[in-house]
Amino acid sequence: MASPTQPAAPEAATQDKKKSASNIPKSKKELKILMLHGYTQSGPLFSAKTKALNKLLIKALGTAPLNLHPTLIFPSGPHRLRPSDIPGYVPPEDPAQQINDDDLDNWAWFRKDEASGHYRGLEEGMLRVASAIQDAGGVDGVMGFSQGGCMAALVASALEHPHHTPPTPTPTSSSTAWLQELRAANNDRPLQFCVIYSGFYAPPPDLQWLYDPVIATPTLHFLGGLDTVVEEKRSQALVDRCRDPMVLTHPGGHYVPVARDWVMPLAGWLRQRCVEAVDGVKE
Repeated sequence: MASPTQPAAPEAATQDKKKSASNIPKSKKELKILMLHGYTQSGPLFSAKTKALNKLLIKALGTAPLNLHPTLIFPSGPHRLRPSDIPGYVPPEDPAQQINDDDLDNWAWFRKDEASGHYRGLEEGMLRVASAIQDAGGVDGVMGFSQGGCMAALVASALEHPHHTPPTPTPTSSSTAWLQELRAANNDRPLQFCVIYSGFYAPPPDLQWLYDPVIATPTLHFLGGLDTVVEEKRSQALVDRCRDPMVLTHPGGHYVPVARDWVMPLAGWLRQRCVEAVDGVKE
């Protein structure tokens, strides 16, 4: 039985990652991308929902001269959610039909305290991200959806050079003990890119150091024109805190668009980021 702070099947995600790594053609260069799911999802579920995206990226990025092979890494958040935590949940009238908490595979990277606005459990979320990065031997970039999009931007910021410096801790501020582990997990390397789907800005005061100065990691933001879960102004607030962001708006709602028309612009943008990274090394 899984504990309240341990995803039900992290081993499966690790096995999938190892399997994909072993299948990389010798002529290809691996591009490791951390994939952060949304609130109430899990790594395996996010992987299932983005399989079409993964297949299109493998085909689109595998051509010369870069010859890339993307490996997508899908950790699960550390916080198990109860049925009552899931938006729209209505408890059954018959107690016998009540869902057992341990039967759910719904996770979060952090929990928002409605009274204070504080992000409870963010440190555990960051440590889970650090563990996934370390297990992968480092990553090149990150993609995130919804709450995972918020996390993706925070992770990219935390790994940037020059380093963002957290303020002196106070009795009411959250711990930044995760920061050293996160940076060490990626061998103190910044990310080449950050892709955000229906993400949002984190307003807690103790996280503002991650937005000041603005996030310099190249960011691509996908917004849903009909998204009723994350308001446009919340997503725009994150866009405004990124340097030279690229923003694409699809005609749908709160989801990751995996149709070819939306994956091809992503693939082209990723190729450009990788070209810039190679040119930077040459210089």
